[in-house]
Amino acid sequence: MLEFSGGIVPSAAILDASDPLAIEKAAGIIRKGGLVAFPTETVYGLGANSEDPLAVARIFEVKGRPRIDPVIVHVADPASAARYGRLPDLAQVLMKRFWPGALTLVVEKTDAVPPIVTAGLDTVAVRNPSHPAALALIRASGCGIAAPSANMFGYVSPTTAQHVAEQLGNRIDLILDGGPCSIGVESTILSLAGAVPSVLRAGGIPLEEIEALTGKLTVLIHAEQRPMAPGQLKRHYATQTRLVISAEAAQDLRPGERAGLLSLSMPGDSEKYAAVEVLSASGNLKEAAANFFGALRRLDSLSLDRIIARPIPEEGLGLALMDRLRRASAAETPPEADSGPPTAG
Repeated sequence: MLEFSGGIVPSAAILDASDPLAIEKAAGIIRKGGLVAFPTETVYGLGANSEDPLAVARIFEVKGRPRIDPVIVHVADPASAARYGRLPDLAQVLMKRFWPGALTLVVEKTDAVPPIVTAGLDTVAVRNPSHPAALALIRASGCGIAAPSANMFGYVSPTTAQHVAEQLGNRIDLILDGGPCSIGVESTILSLAGAVPSVLRAGGIPLEEIEALTGKLTVLIHAEQRPMAPGQLKRHYATQTRLVISAEAAQDLRPGERAGLLSLSMPGDSEKYAAVEVLSASGNLKEAAANFFGALRRLDSLSLDRIIARPIPEEGLGLALMDRLRRASAAETPPEADSGPPTAG
């Protein structure tokens, strides 16, 4: 079991997520209150037993995550979601269409959810992921799994097991390697707790697909001081290298500057940059999303002076990608101080 009292902690083992023995080992760790990084179709999650407040507290400690930021409970199927949230009729319709998949629903929570999971809110975020390893782990664990992204808080999200190992490998119990994430950005979060459905985070399910079922939605993805869902803080998904968004990137280059460029498609002025990452040669937004966080990590590893990102069309998955870029480029502000257990419990 991972200890938090100081000293050297061995690096977590990385096991093949397609191996049933690895899944059973990971499930045993979850049942005993440990932490397991596991693949989903969106990004890699850092999981703990959602009904064990001490285990969930370790997530916050390991990530350096502020206690005001709630985490998502991952469930094996729609029926399991009813243990953790009170599901209105619209939830049933949405689950039938989008689950398993990259849609998280925010609903009124039940008493099975400890306050630390919801940051003291009366609502809980629940999702039924589609990745076979995630589903196998949840079923074998016999509980919902509370899981934010498996990285240090505020940094670029992990889409491979190696990304997890680079940041958290010596701080958690086990990493399940399920290969690169197929979607590559976090789930879309839709709140059903208010009078009208509200989008709290753009993500892996384009808003247009949801609105085809629900009608026009209220979009509330802007920065919040008191997040109602993960991914709403002003600065998030950030590189260590300063990132700026510019439509005319080359005109912003400074004499002698080593700048990297993040672009949806190949730019005509690529020779002006120290490094260029093209998200999709054909401009395909699904391919761009799958490549997004990996491209940011590669640019961030090159000791560049700046990363310049060209805007992405805000349609389909482009809305989620631009949301990530805006938060990554926001001015840095320190998270709320965390001096102990949250007052909510």
